[in-house]
Formats: sequence, structure tokens, C-alpha cells
Amino acid sequence: MTSVLDGRSCRLRPYRPDDAAAICAVADDFMVARWMTRAFPHPYTEADARRWLAHATTGARGRFFAIEVDGVLAGGIGVEPFSGERSGGGAFGYWLGRAYWGRGIATDAARLLSDSALRSGLRRLEARVFAPNVASARVLEKCGFELEGRLRAYYLDRDDNLCDALQFARLSVLK
Repeated sequence: MTSVLDGRSCRLRPYRPDDAAAICAVADDFMVARWMTRAFPHPYTEADARRWLAHATTGARGRFFAIEVDGVLAGGIGVEPFSGERSGGGAFGYWLGRAYWGRGIATDAARLLSDSALRSGLRRLEARVFAPNVASARVLEKCGFELEGRLRAYYLDRDDNLCDALQFARLSVLK
């Protein structure tokens, strides 16, 4: 995939080692973490950001990107390729700081990266969202992802309530 992708409302760029404070500025918000898996910590500390950056800037380089709006880190997005019998597919995910919601930025970022990933050789991208996260499901639909199913009682939300997941996928080709 390309190292920098420019869209209408955002730029996707590789994470930099000095992004820790900027990540915390937008990620340390319960409303951002609300519909994320617990792999996305809350509270989000600089130590968490440094751990993430160590991963995203080494062996995973080229798969994870900072979402930048007007030169400011606004969120993150990435693709984690599958291996083995699932080679050619990947898990797709994103998050965006609350100050950037409702402006089409997540849709722009998701379209940029999913288009690039599918052009670069992946045939299938998968994304799961917490069923109550209607805004995230809508972002995926606007980018060409299709709902494949509902996974009942799949997640425990941040309040330990059972929550369904919605499974989406976008394919480069149908065979």
C-alpha cells in the first residue's frame, strides 16, 4: 500500500515515534473508546500510545496509519492481513477523535484505505462493529462494505453488557 494517502478531508500517513502525545489528546476519551474492543484502552495513557507506536512503526509498517486533519492527528486506521488459509484477506478498523465526528472524515479515511488495500492485492476486508454503533456501520456501508451478518451476544461492552456484533466485508472481486 502507499505510504501517504490524501483524501478530501484528511490525510493518512504512517505513524511517527513522536505521535504519542497527539494520540492521547484524541484517544483518551470514553466516548471514543465506548464502541472499541478492550484492546483499545481507556483511560488511554502515553505508555499505551508508546506501545502502540512501537508496534505500528516496526513490523506492521505500511498497515497502520494516522488520520490527519489540517496537520493534526485525529485518529487511526489500519488493515491487519490474515495468513494461512485466510491469506488475501484482512481485518479492517479505524477510530476517530470526538472533535472530528460528523464531518465525513471517517468515511473519507475508510474509503481511502480500503480502496488502496484492495488495489494492492487483498481480495477481502472484514470489519466488525458493535451493533449499537450505527455511525460506524454507516461509514462502512458508504465505503462499499456489505453487512454479512449479526453475531449474537458477541461482545461485552465497556459496561459488561452483552452486545451483538455486525460483520461487514468488502471484496475486490466476487468469484
